Amino acid sequence: MTLYRADPFALLRRFGETLDRMPFGTAAPAFPPLNLWQNEAAVAIVAQVPGVAPEDIEITAKDDVLTITGQRRPPEMPEGAVWHRRERAFGRFTRIVRLPFAVDPSQVEARFANGVLTIALQRPEDQRPRRIEIKAG
Repeated sequence: MTLYRADPFALLRRFGETLDRMPFGTAAPAFPPLNLWQNEAAVAIVAQVPGVAPEDIEITAKDDVLTITGQRRPPEMPEGAVWHRRERAFGRFTRIVRLPFAVDPSQVEARFANGVLTIALQRPEDQRPRRIEIKAG
C-alpha cells in the first residue's frame, strides 16, 4: 500500500487560479467595444476588433437594429505548448446595437483598417428632421 502525501493548499491554489481568469465586475465586457455618434443625417459606429480578419466579420442592418457577428480565432500554438496566462477570449461574438432611427440597409458603408471597423449608416431622407418655417400673419 502506497501513501501519497496530500497537498493541503492545492484546492486554495486552484481557486486562486480560477479567480485570476475571471473578469472583474458582474459580467464580462461586451465585445467588440464600440463608440456610436449621430447627427441629423447619419449614425457612425466605430468598433475595435483587434486580431479579427475582415472576412470573419458579418454586418447586418434591419430597421433600427445593427448586428455585428464574427469570430476571433485562437493563435497557432507550437506542439506541446501550454497556456501560462490567457486573458484574451477567442470564439464567436455577436454585438447587437439599437440605432436611434431606422436605416436603409442599402445606405450602409463599412470600412476596416488596423483592427478598427467603421460603419456609417445613412438616415433615409424622408425621416430626417425638417425645420418648419413659421409664416407671419
